[in-house]
Amino acid sequence: MTTDAFLADCRARLAFDLLSNTWNAVVLWALRDGPRRPVELRERIGGISSKVLTETLRRLQFNGLVDRQAHPDVPSRVEYQLTTLGRSLLAPIDAVGAWAFEHGDEVMAAQEAACTSALQPPPPTR
Repeated sequence: MTTDAFLADCRARLAFDLLSNTWNAVVLWALRDGPRRPVELRERIGGISSKVLTETLRRLQFNGLVDRQAHPDVPSRVEYQLTTLGRSLLAPIDAVGAWAFEHGDEVMAAQEAACTSALQPPPPTR
């Protein structure tokens, strides 16, 4: 048995995979205040298509992070809410968001510098 924490079948990599999809973290964060219908989630999030939201909710449900509740109302109504497991990811998502708030300008400056240097011609050779 190996102790390498980042192999494909390790738990740490599973967590990184869950958080590496932008929409996973965004949808989980949008559900932090309670159950929401898909249309409410789209309004709250902005910039997400119905198709991508549906795929994300299914993926989160598959991973045990979100519950889907169908209500027998007419017309039918579906709501999604965080499971206990899903709620446990809010603190790490918040920590990443705090890091981004603190260091986002530095990351954008590095990106801009990399783009600028890529556009400049190489120095002449002698």
